[in-house]
Amino acid sequence: MSLSIHNIVPILNARWFGTSGHTVIDNISIDSRSLQNNSGTLFFTIVGPNNDAHAYIPELIDNGVRNFVVTHIPENLEGKANFLVVENTLDALQQFAAYYRNLFDFPVIGITGSNGKTIVKEWLNFLLSPDYNIIRSPKSYNSQVGVPLSVISINEKHNLGIFEAGISTTNEMAKLEPIIRPTIGLLTNIGSAHDEGFSNLGEKIKEKLKLFPHVKTLIYNKNKTIDAFINQKVATFSWSCKDESADVFITKKSIIDKTVLKVRYHDFDFEIKIPFQDDASIENAIQCMMVLLHFGYDHKTIESRMELLFPVEMRLKVKNGINNTTLIDDSYSSDFQSLKIALDFLESQKHYKKKTLILSDIFQSGLGTDELYSKVSQLVISNKINRIIGIGETISAFKNKFGNAITFKNTANFIAAFDTLAFANETILIKGARTFEFEKIVSLLEEKTHETVLEINLNAISHNLNFFKSKLKPETKMMVMVKAFGYGNGGFEIAKLLEHHNTDYLGVAFADEGIALKNAGIKLPIMVLNPENTSFASIIQHNLEPEIYSIKGLNAFLQIAKQRKLQDFPIHIKIDTGMHRLGFEENNIEALISILKETKAVKVKSILSHMATSDDLVHKDFALSQIALFEKLSSKMMKELQIKPIRHILNTSGISNFPQAQYDMVRLGIGLYGVSNDPEEQKELENVGTLKSIISQIRTIPAGDSVGYGRRFIAEKPTKIATIPIGYADGISRGLGNGIGFVTINNQKAYITGSVCMDMIMVNVTDIPCKEGDQVIVFGESPTINFIAEQLHTIPYEIMTGISQRVKRVFYRE
Repeated sequence: MSLSIHNIVPILNARWFGTSGHTVIDNISIDSRSLQNNSGTLFFTIVGPNNDAHAYIPELIDNGVRNFVVTHIPENLEGKANFLVVENTLDALQQFAAYYRNLFDFPVIGITGSNGKTIVKEWLNFLLSPDYNIIRSPKSYNSQVGVPLSVISINEKHNLGIFEAGISTTNEMAKLEPIIRPTIGLLTNIGSAHDEGFSNLGEKIKEKLKLFPHVKTLIYNKNKTIDAFINQKVATFSWSCKDESADVFITKKSIIDKTVLKVRYHDFDFEIKIPFQDDASIENAIQCMMVLLHFGYDHKTIESRMELLFPVEMRLKVKNGINNTTLIDDSYSSDFQSLKIALDFLESQKHYKKKTLILSDIFQSGLGTDELYSKVSQLVISNKINRIIGIGETISAFKNKFGNAITFKNTANFIAAFDTLAFANETILIKGARTFEFEKIVSLLEEKTHETVLEINLNAISHNLNFFKSKLKPETKMMVMVKAFGYGNGGFEIAKLLEHHNTDYLGVAFADEGIALKNAGIKLPIMVLNPENTSFASIIQHNLEPEIYSIKGLNAFLQIAKQRKLQDFPIHIKIDTGMHRLGFEENNIEALISILKETKAVKVKSILSHMATSDDLVHKDFALSQIALFEKLSSKMMKELQIKPIRHILNTSGISNFPQAQYDMVRLGIGLYGVSNDPEEQKELENVGTLKSIISQIRTIPAGDSVGYGRRFIAEKPTKIATIPIGYADGISRGLGNGIGFVTINNQKAYITGSVCMDMIMVNVTDIPCKEGDQVIVFGESPTINFIAEQLHTIPYEIMTGISQRVKRVFYRE
């Protein structure tokens, strides 16, 4: 891309206010946190329901960005940059992308549907890349913002595009169609995802098909429901495993771990093998085969390429590595656009200041190798990568473009030199094309633990955060609780994500939790809710902010503050309005005020209280009495001390049930992690944590034999038992034994049999097809944490925080 501001103004129908209309733009951005922003960036200040990017313009100007698309010029910034003023910045981004798309004339495959879009896109890229220079959506960039950013990445060397489009409600696809403008349409499986955005299945199909009014061919799985909505003017190329009137008819059979597809096309039969047996993968593979047929590939080429299909890893995973390292595993793809995304993710999740990039040769950039590696070098520099390790013949040839680089011709050479590379105290991004087998590098670097893991979905955390933000007034601040190791989900990684989202405050229970976060590089203000007097010195040393809840505690803190000659050190005053756990009661507010009037060592940063019944509207009157008392006592302090602190009383349930009491800030806790006591609200939240394990061994026991300690289960008939390496030392309650709890294996419930052991559970898999090594879901979508809590007559908090630290946490982003 190389367009001047002068040329872009009419494209956006913008009003221009600036210093230089001839500035050349070579990068489009919407993320103020990206280290890739520079003087050649055109920044679109997107305004969302929870965030207005106009607020970040001063910081961006300080960082060298000089070109902005805005709805208004913020105060005191006119003349400091180029501003293109439009009515709606998202519409402008889409308008620019549609213009840019029309500069290119080559085949473009547009993919939509409920399921399988990203997998089909990645497989098509693999199948067609030997013959085409492909531009495709990076990861699952299929939204109203993701699609334009994907299309804007086209360059003159590309000769085939593959873009996916996702929608969640009506009137969205009509905006994406002119941006993608597909010449070939591909409709994947229509399932239940995002059903809530449509009144019925017909409306959903109709909206999906709005991507295809101008395609030359639409490829789809033929069925009468979809046929009823297809425009008769659109040429179709259909397939079916049921309807022999389809253009391509397919029968299938399973052989060991493969599926054989018998394909009848133009009265000609041929067979292909694919390395999958599940229905979803088979359907996605058939969609890809249909594209190859449409492109005129012969059946031998189709057969040889389809047999090489592979599971697609669509997630960037954060893992613990050896020698105090953090790994970001993106070891299955290597293209320029996804490298940019991965580097931004590295910055948002870095645990250590030192950053290392292990990178293979980059394919399908659409650029000449010299230009490509010059651009990669600039990315490395702008993202402040301390060390780059290149693997591959091509990147080795361009080693001179990188400072502090070491290169290897292949992965085997890297592995041979592994012990000399001294990986320690650093964050490592591992990014390579599949052919380089970088999973071997991940295995070398990954901290070795047992096969039980708690996977944490960072996308889900972002979704839940934004869900609760949408309930707040624009001026209301948010504190997010990351105490108790992030409710069992992981402290630093979640704190880093919250920092990335510009959260106002973090909350921890004890000083050592806050110290660990500060030592790890978290810069957000951190409030310590339950500080012990003995921790005050450390709190001051690490710039934490204590909650003060008693006269004794206040005097103890003031004594240390005076010794250190502090002035205006931030503290938070806790008022007891009825919880009767911690806090100043009404009868000692006068004494509190008197002490605070006599000191300048501290500053009351906030006044807070805690509600006892915000989750139970049966006790609504009590909750309202707490709010009224908080208003009375906090107002008294503000008036007599002549201060304007942040006031906050609402927790997660309070945010939803008592919106009138938002005050200046709210405290989000378990809601961030996808748990609500309100069934309707629960539907809006996304599952964050999935506890997974594997089947270690399977045996069949005869009738009369028992399982586990105490012979609590005795088989009444031959019974197939699977042993799973997770037990009460990992956080699985013994109360779930003997049929009370279940795990999920191959989408079926397997009930826990006998007693839960320290390191193992046994489950009944008599009627479940499974084998040793198969994945086991201990909790997540099913069973849910809420279900387990109900079975144990406890609360979800206890389940989440009970998962042992010996269980490895794996953080990922879709």
